[in-house]
Amino acid sequence: MVKKSFLSYNKTIWGPLELVEKLYPEAEEIGASVRDLPGLKTPLGRARAWLRLALMQKKMADYLRCLIIQRDLLSEFYEYHALMMEEEGAVIVGLLVGLNVIDANLCVKGEDLDSQVGVIDFSMYLKNEDDIGNKERNVQIAAILDQKNYVEELNRQLNSTVSSLHSRVDSLEKSNTKLIEELAIAKNNIIKLQEENHQLRSENKLILMKTQQHLEVTKVDVETELQTYKCSRQGLDEMYSDARRQLRDESQLRQDVENELAVQVSMKHEIELAVKLLEKDVHEKQDTLISLRQQLEEVRAINIEMYQKLQGSEDGLKEKNEIISRLEEKTNKITTAMKQLEQRLQQAERAHMEVEGGDEKYLQECLSKSAGLQQRITQKEQQLARLETDLKIEREWRQALQEDLQREKDTTALLRDSTQQASGLKEEFLNLQDENQQLKKIYHEQEQALQELGNKLSESKLKIEDIKEANKALQGLVWLKDKEATHCKLCEKEFSLSKRKHHCRNCGEIFCNACSDNELPLPSSPKPVRVCDSCHALLIQSCSSTLP
Repeated sequence: MVKKSFLSYNKTIWGPLELVEKLYPEAEEIGASVRDLPGLKTPLGRARAWLRLALMQKKMADYLRCLIIQRDLLSEFYEYHALMMEEEGAVIVGLLVGLNVIDANLCVKGEDLDSQVGVIDFSMYLKNEDDIGNKERNVQIAAILDQKNYVEELNRQLNSTVSSLHSRVDSLEKSNTKLIEELAIAKNNIIKLQEENHQLRSENKLILMKTQQHLEVTKVDVETELQTYKCSRQGLDEMYSDARRQLRDESQLRQDVENELAVQVSMKHEIELAVKLLEKDVHEKQDTLISLRQQLEEVRAINIEMYQKLQGSEDGLKEKNEIISRLEEKTNKITTAMKQLEQRLQQAERAHMEVEGGDEKYLQECLSKSAGLQQRITQKEQQLARLETDLKIEREWRQALQEDLQREKDTTALLRDSTQQASGLKEEFLNLQDENQQLKKIYHEQEQALQELGNKLSESKLKIEDIKEANKALQGLVWLKDKEATHCKLCEKEFSLSKRKHHCRNCGEIFCNACSDNELPLPSSPKPVRVCDSCHALLIQSCSSTLP
């Protein structure tokens, strides 16, 4: 049998007693007071103090009952064979209910609970014969001892409160010293700020004096300027209206120029894209031309080989035609000889019919001649059959050669078509090159026009004053709008990017650059301004007539 023990060998009793706080909320006060007790260093001392306080509260049985019910929590602190894990533990807890009858007043503070408990002297509580008569005295002594213990307990609690108050006083003194230092620093800062405020006030007074003097001077100046302004206000209003109108015209001109510039920029981007696409097409067509040239060279080599084969086949055909003509001549000769032999046979038969009663010798000679002739005829027929077979072979060979010739002619026709296509592609390539060069020229012209536009825009900013002075002379003239003019008034050529629109500062009409490249000083503006050719001629004539 394993001997049952109350605790495991490697655990302390303080661990399960701490769990009572979580299970029974009223035990939190005991745990807090045990942790606040000074002098307790070991878990065993805390457990002893906790047990004493529980006895004084008369709730030890309730606390331990809550702990025994939770067996799964106790398994962390006790072995499975421990007394608290068995049913006997519940019996022991039930027996502890009897301790609630006793009013316990145990001392917790000032005692050494961490060390081993000494032997308790019960001699004071044992009855002697001498003390039988002194019961009243013993009762008084017990009451005094109870009062003494109560006073000691109160004293210990007061000592703990005094120590906590001392610590609070120390912390408050430290915070007070810090606040005093901060207050001194704040006072120094306030003194410095007061001095700065005083200096700023004095400076402000000086500034106010100066500003008042300056205001008086400026008031006099303003009054004089007001008088002059009232005098010149009418003229300035007229000039302002003219300048405002002029500014609107110039802003409209500038907006038109900016719109045209934006159009030119977009056209430039489009031309660049078109040039890039054309370059890509040119590169692709150059590659196709290179491949077509290679194919042409291969076709030429094949043509040369076919031509050589054709010449050889034509020579063979000529030879075979000559052989065929010879054979035909031979066959003709043979047919003529056959005809002659047939005629002779017929003549012989006729003679034989005429001479039936001729001589046997003559018959034998005739038979031998006819046999010889028949042998010759058979030989000639065999020769004829051979010649006919040769003729058939020659004709078949000639047909095959003709078919080859036809195929060669077809291939030559295809090659001619491919060469024609190649020449067409070459012409297209040349045309594309010409178009590319034309587009490049147009691109360069448009770039030059854009550069001119940029230069003119930069010059226009510098010539705003000149234009204002020139516009003063045109107050009585009517300026023609840019949108209304599409052709030059003198040369009647259409305006474009290269042919820009220009106003004549004398008549207000719109001309091209070639028809308005003259500059003359007008009566309204001493500086020379742009004038059309007709106004230039008129002004020069008027100047020459006025001169002596």
